[in-house]
Parts: sequence; C-alpha cells; structure tokens
Amino acid sequence: MAIDANVGAFKEYLVDISTSKAYNRLKDDVWNVLGKLNRFGPNTQALIQKIDNGIKSILMKQSNFFEAMNFRYFGPVDGHDVVYLTKVMEDLKTIPGPKILHIKTKKGKGFKQAELDQTKWHAPGLFDKNTGELIKGSKDTVEPPKFQDVFGHTLLELAKQNDKIVGITPAMPTGCSLNIMMEAMPDRTFDVGIAEQHAVTFSAGMAAQGLLPFCNIYSTFMQRAYDQVIHDVALQKLPVIFCLDRGGIVGADGPTHHGAYDLSYMRNIPNMIVAAPMDEIELRNLMYSAQLTNQGPYSIRYPRGTGIITDWKQPFEEIKTGKSRTIREGKDIAILTIGNTGLFVKEIHSRLIVQNIDYAHYDMRFVKPLDEERLHNIFKQFKTVITVEDGTVVGGFGSAVLEFMSEHGYTTRLKRLGIPDTFVEQGTPEQLHALCGYGPEGILSTAISMITPSKRAIKIKKAVNH
Repeated sequence: MAIDANVGAFKEYLVDISTSKAYNRLKDDVWNVLGKLNRFGPNTQALIQKIDNGIKSILMKQSNFFEAMNFRYFGPVDGHDVVYLTKVMEDLKTIPGPKILHIKTKKGKGFKQAELDQTKWHAPGLFDKNTGELIKGSKDTVEPPKFQDVFGHTLLELAKQNDKIVGITPAMPTGCSLNIMMEAMPDRTFDVGIAEQHAVTFSAGMAAQGLLPFCNIYSTFMQRAYDQVIHDVALQKLPVIFCLDRGGIVGADGPTHHGAYDLSYMRNIPNMIVAAPMDEIELRNLMYSAQLTNQGPYSIRYPRGTGIITDWKQPFEEIKTGKSRTIREGKDIAILTIGNTGLFVKEIHSRLIVQNIDYAHYDMRFVKPLDEERLHNIFKQFKTVITVEDGTVVGGFGSAVLEFMSEHGYTTRLKRLGIPDTFVEQGTPEQLHALCGYGPEGILSTAISMITPSKRAIKIKKAVNH
C-alpha cells in the first residue's frame, strides 16, 4: 500500500493469488519435485510450466496474468523473513527466463500501533515510542491548517454548490485530504490507485462529458503523467483543474519528493493556466475561481505543511485569471513573488525597513498568463527587480518575467531567486530555503546587495554636485 489502502482490480487479483492456499501449496510441491528433474530432457522446465498453468486454471478459475505475458510467477513470499527471502532469490537465479517474485510485507511492521492503523502512522509526526501516543501542540493554541486540509474542506464546500464537481486522486486520499469529500460524497470521488497517468486521462474523460474534475496529485508525481496532461487534457482544452500538492521544497522526503518543476513544466503547455496561492485564503479563492466558468486546463499548486492564517474560511471571492495583487507599494526595489514565497517577504518587512529599503511587493498569483499590465508598470517604475519562487529557476516564474522583459525591450536589473539547477537533498524546509538562497535571509541579502551600491552612487553624485 501507499498512504492509503490499495484499491482496484489488479490489487484484487494479487489478493486472489495470495489467498489461494490450495494452489500455492500444490504449486510449491510440483516445482520442488519436478523442477529439479532433468530426465525429460532440455524441455523439462517448459513441460512443468504447462502442468503448473493447468493446475492454476483449475484451482484459481482464471488464467495467470503474469504468465500470459510469459513471466514465470513465484510467490507470495513473506518479505519480513529475510533469511528465507534470500534463499528464494538465490534459487531464482538458476531458473532461466523473465520472472516475477511476489513479496508480501506489512506496512508498519514491528510497531504494533502502526500495524493496526497503517494510514494514520504513515507520517504521524512526533510520538512516544513506548506508548505510541502522538505528541501534539497545546490544546489552547489555535494552529493554522495544513494547505491540504484547506483544499479538502474547500472542495467539499464547492461540490455542495456545484453538482458537476468530482474529485480524483491516485492512491492518496488521506495524503491530499480528498478523504474529506470522499466520506461525504463517495459517489463523486475516485481513488484510482497508484496510476497518475490514468488519473489524468480519467479526469479528461469526465471533463469531456460535462463534469468538472479536481485532479489532486503531488507535484513530483504529476511528472509521471506529463504526456497525458498534454495530449488528453490540454490539446482538447478540457476543464480539468489540477491541484498540485507539495509544490516546492518538501523537507525530509528529499530530492524524489521536492515539487521543484511544476511551474516550469506546466507553463510551457498551450491552453494551461498556472497559478499559485500565497496563503490559505488565496487557495480557496483560486479553487472557487477555477470552477466558475470553463477556462480549460487549470493548475493550482500549493506547498506542504501549514500556512499562517487561522481564520481562513472566508467567503469566496473571484480572482480574475492573470491578475496579480499589490502587497506593498515602494520606490527602491520591486519584489515579485509567486505562491508561498510571498510570506518570506512579509517575514523580513521590518528588517528591510531598518536597512532603509523602500521596497514594493507584488503577489503575482499567476505564472501563466502573466499580469502584463502590472509588469509594464513595474519595469517603467523600477530599475531593480527580484523574482522569488519555490521552484526551479530554469524555465520557471523568473524566466517568464525575463522573457517578458526581452520581448518588450526593458533593461531593468533583475535577479531570480529559486531552486538552483541541481537536485536538492533532504533537510528542513527552512534549511533548504536558506541553502538555495531564496528564504527570508536570501531575499534580504539580495535586496541589500542590489540596492546599496545604487544608493551609494546617488549619495556620491549629490556630494560631488554640492
């Protein structure tokens, strides 16, 4: 299983194989007795396999899926019995041809509480290793929700208002909080198993029939379904709303799970709208806005973990596609952020002021389409601009702004901050933001380094003139 229990026909097929005790017992006997005999000549293995397949058909009342593809099937084997598993794998080396070894393990094995409640203990956070009690914060403290929970509650709220909305996830309803709608509306939510490509094509099929799918896939796993996004959704301009969880740095899960590339790989697909909310309220409003009219493919990415707003369940407000917002007006430098990186700028507000930097801050909201009216005003007003994104700088938000500058002949000094062109290892999000240079300290030091020389030059010029 992944985060949640496995679903689907293939899972049921493996269960049938695993639980067919009569077949497995007889199969082992046949293989052990006949498999080592060579008296039938060079075709011994083929003869035995035909006998074995016949036994399968009688006992299991179905053909073996693997052997229909000419794979020799072995198993299931207890994956926790390492000594026996090693022996089996050594034996299989002597058998020619392609082979499938079916190994069964139990998630949470070795810790009783985890074995009994595997979904809950997939990522429990801090807990007492002796009692298994989860360690939570003070009950008196109201914590901001996780972005995934804001998604889950908001989707259910929208689905109650719009009967065309359906929810789809590839094997992680708990991980992305689609389970909230799944419990209330089981007939309108679909866990398709660990099959991101199918999740996207399934969403496209429903959209083609007039439904409005919210397809929730972790940013890093959406990469598996890139071809389907292009050919099955974007080419037909179908209204599939992709909600990409875990966008940006995710922390301890490391380079396989960082959502570093979605802003880049989504923005180069025709017909695709690419958005990222700065906070929980913005996430709600983008989800609300995406389902108002048929706008075609729509991507909304948001980070792992919690935001900053406790009173997040506010009335919905429409966000016009491609429209940014002003967080702060200023004169010295413009800081353009996408997504949760806007919170980093808010965090260093007082320190920028102490450094005598009169900065402007714009939450751009959309990587595609860009707010071109806003950008024209920015590049006419400012000589120094910083872009900040929780994603790769190669082909991402900053690159989109650079392309805009080039197309319109602006010569503004611009610095792009984001994930560098390398695989980032594991660590806390704060450590990795700092390592990549686009956390609060990185933004502050960049602003100081870009502003100080120009201000010093102005002071020198004034002194000379005086």
